[in-house]
Amino acid sequence: MYNIALFGPPGAGKGTQSRKLIEKYNLAYISTGDILREEIAEGSDLGKKAKSVIEKGGLVSDEIIVQIIEKKIETNTEVNGFLFDGFPRTVVQAYILEGLLLKMNTSLNCMVSLEVPQDILRERMLERAKKENRVDDTTEVIENRLQEYKNKTIPVADFYKDKGIYYAVDGVGNVDEIFERITNVVEQSLTKTWLNVVLYGPPGSGKGTQGKLLADKYNLVYISTGSLLRREIKEGTEMGLASKEYMEKGDIVPDEFAIKLIEKQIQLHPDANGFFFKGFPRTIVQAYILDGLLRKLNSSVSCVFNLDVPTLESMKRLNKRSKTPNRRNYDMDTEIIIRRLESFQSRTKQVLDYYHKKNNVYHIDGDGTEEDVMKKLTEKLELAFRNARYLDLYFIL
Repeated sequence: MYNIALFGPPGAGKGTQSRKLIEKYNLAYISTGDILREEIAEGSDLGKKAKSVIEKGGLVSDEIIVQIIEKKIETNTEVNGFLFDGFPRTVVQAYILEGLLLKMNTSLNCMVSLEVPQDILRERMLERAKKENRVDDTTEVIENRLQEYKNKTIPVADFYKDKGIYYAVDGVGNVDEIFERITNVVEQSLTKTWLNVVLYGPPGSGKGTQGKLLADKYNLVYISTGSLLRREIKEGTEMGLASKEYMEKGDIVPDEFAIKLIEKQIQLHPDANGFFFKGFPRTIVQAYILDGLLRKLNSSVSCVFNLDVPTLESMKRLNKRSKTPNRRNYDMDTEIIIRRLESFQSRTKQVLDYYHKKNNVYHIDGDGTEEDVMKKLTEKLELAFRNARYLDLYFIL
């Protein structure tokens, strides 16, 4: 899902550009003013509440605004995303929008601001007043609207600048010229969308081998908490010493260790295309943790793959690995192997169920040669990436 907020002062041309954007990208148009008028015309409960407030000269509360936006979102299921015109107008509304989109497991991808000098804005609105016979667009009213925009809405721009998704666009020129500038920004923001992959599978399923190959193929940062912890142990760090006992028993280390390791890897790769998580999260709590870590970066898990490998085959592979230089300490102990397999079945099933509800899980038959499994994963990953990155730009450009 791809979501845009179109920002700009009165007279900037948001309405005209909105119509072109929703047609090009198949977005649902959300203008609080338009939706309020629709609700009032329909005589809905929300419309009646809004009408009562407006007739008394008041401003419709954020509570009512939230309800009408949520209703609009829930009734538009066949679109690629949403275009918010003139919303949010305050920092409070910016936080409201964050919460609404979080509820839908999505987020705002870009805030596009149409920049137009005030003298041109005044000319446009006065001309519009003449053409449309709008008696309310007097010079005094125009000045008040521009001042209100400056006072309330500039902090909203700062909010999205801090998130790194604010784009200023020159709003002067003919309609097509401005639209081209906007679409250039939209497509630029799309290429910044991280693709984050989680790869699951029981011990011995080949996650490490396949994960590294796929991460390299798609230029993603490979994150294996197990590998990172083994490095900490080898280097004798405080975390390594604390982790060693858990690792040797085949147990899951405390979650705070994983958080520190993942945050460190993310910070080391600010220009990454995305991240490839091998075997993490392993518990439902860790799934919430990963969501929180990625949400801080205005991102989320794009797709989840599970390598389906029979238990007996996993044990054969682990036994084979125990005779190679790549063996792990726990490969040598049958009791630990069984405990790890049981832990995967019991704990990780919950995590897969969690991601199944988000409709981004792909099951892959992990039986076969490395080349066969790689081919299966690549085919599904291409499909997942197209879906995750708004059809991977194929239907946009």
